Amino acid sequence: MARDQDVLGIGMVGYAFMGRAHSQAWRNVASFFDLPYRPRMAAICGRDPDAVAAAAARLGWAAAETDWKRLVQRDDVDLVDVCTPGSSHAEISIAALEAGKHVLCEKPLANTVEEARAMATAAERAAAQGVRAMVGFNFRRVPAVALARELVAAGRLGAIRHVRAAYLGAHLLDPEFPLVWRLQASEAGSGALGDLGAHAIDLAQYVAGDRITGVSALTETFVPERPLPGGGGGQLGPVTVDDAALFIARFGGGAVGGFEATRFATGHDEGLRVELNGERGSLVWELGAFNELRFFDAGDDPATQGFRRIQVTRSVHPYAAAWWPEGHSIGYEHTFTHEVRDLLEAIAAGRDPAPSFADGLQVQEVLDAVQRSAASGAGWTEVGQ
Repeated sequence: MARDQDVLGIGMVGYAFMGRAHSQAWRNVASFFDLPYRPRMAAICGRDPDAVAAAAARLGWAAAETDWKRLVQRDDVDLVDVCTPGSSHAEISIAALEAGKHVLCEKPLANTVEEARAMATAAERAAAQGVRAMVGFNFRRVPAVALARELVAAGRLGAIRHVRAAYLGAHLLDPEFPLVWRLQASEAGSGALGDLGAHAIDLAQYVAGDRITGVSALTETFVPERPLPGGGGGQLGPVTVDDAALFIARFGGGAVGGFEATRFATGHDEGLRVELNGERGSLVWELGAFNELRFFDAGDDPATQGFRRIQVTRSVHPYAAAWWPEGHSIGYEHTFTHEVRDLLEAIAAGRDPAPSFADGLQVQEVLDAVQRSAASGAGWTEVGQ
């Protein structure tokens, strides 16, 4: 029986935090956006048969698999959504692309520059056959962030002079928190740097419309050993990633930047923030004020000059018209809905989505430069060398 050409079968690998967020997006995107394809949630994959079957039932997937290689080969899967630890991103994504499947892969793209480069090369080969790949930097899809990018692109800030970005969390304050995969370099690649800092880097570069060319960095691991998961008989294992990373940066267009990423900022819950200062104005966006953008216009009357608060919930704003009546706010989960909508639009248009795997590789090169600078203590380190 022939398949409906308007349907795009989705297969997802992973069903934890990101798996739930992506499932929500695939479930709801067709209810709010006019799409070139109707996504069908064909199968979800995980190693534990009982757990993945329960996840399929709870999250709305038609079938469950315990081997991602079987999922990639399924005839009813046209797009593979990779929501696994970074250590498996390259293997799964490259296999899917070589099988002719579109790919959405969570950030950071990989654990190493070498893996990310192999993924970008595979994506370039696949694109010649009409197969598309995108890396999931979801915060680009916040309407206020997209508006910030529009203001910068329109020249409202003029030449950018300073960029500040931070992602502050308090996830690991408890020294008894177990040694999960995110604390092991073999699985996660890096710690706060890749987990949180990758978002800050991509967000700053996206809004600025510019790329980081060099960094000087330091990293720190505050709790070097943690209890093994599952009790472990009181045994401890080594933490092999950073707990915090700080660096200064130079952008290709001449701007300078300062970046922070930490999981030890007491009192901060998901403290993602980006600020740009330009010759004609400045802007600030914070995750804690999700639907707001603060904008300063240096051309305003000095008597009433100041940062204005823009409530980015009107139909004229990016993405907002698809949702609720004017002035009604949206939340974190909507960024993933916008993400998959943009991916489907790109596939239908026959163009590479943004951010592409090549964009993901560039962020990986910044992460690598930060790690090299911090490890060597030698100071300034060029990105991509």
